[in-house]
Amino acid sequence: MLLWSGIALLLGGLLSFTVDRRLVHFFHAIVDRRVEIAVWRTTDWAKGAHWLGLSVLAFAIAWAGMRLFGPNDILRDMRLSSLAFLISLASGSIILHTLKTLLGRRRPRDELELGLYGFRPFHLDFKSDSFPSGHALTIFCAAVILSSTIPALTPIWFAIALYLAMTRALLNAHFLSDVFIGSGIGLLTARQIIIWLFPSLTQPWF
Repeated sequence: MLLWSGIALLLGGLLSFTVDRRLVHFFHAIVDRRVEIAVWRTTDWAKGAHWLGLSVLAFAIAWAGMRLFGPNDILRDMRLSSLAFLISLASGSIILHTLKTLLGRRRPRDELELGLYGFRPFHLDFKSDSFPSGHALTIFCAAVILSSTIPALTPIWFAIALYLAMTRALLNAHFLSDVFIGSGIGLLTARQIIIWLFPSLTQPWF
């Protein structure tokens, strides 16, 4: 299921290139100030630095707990999940920053404020390079790892991931295609890392 979901996200991202510019102006018109403020309060829950810190902390707690109290299933899963996330995020980030460097896509704000749209290959400014979305990649990596650890809550993990990823388009921080492609890369990268390196966390529906 995850494989086809990731492929669907990538294909959706490619198709979104045809409507990206129109959607920027659409979101700009329909998202009023109150909604924008509310969305800004949640969008950075998908920020890579936050999840990186949480995963390092979880790994340290699991490692210390196993040293102090001996191994148990909860601490073992916490340690493996944290390590799987760190490797997934690092692997996905390599792909993401390679694409950002190669393509150098302008942000939606350039379209809204300056009427500029397009790509600037090898433009080394990650704050200005829009494609793909790092927030979307991070939160879909997290959703896959959490789903492998607590599979009963899988629908909730992915509903949260989808909402947080979409906030990037609603706020015109990214084009919709940036969001879909970033989400697809995050999902597929985390899935493959688990299957290849952490088979004990693999679920049958992966």
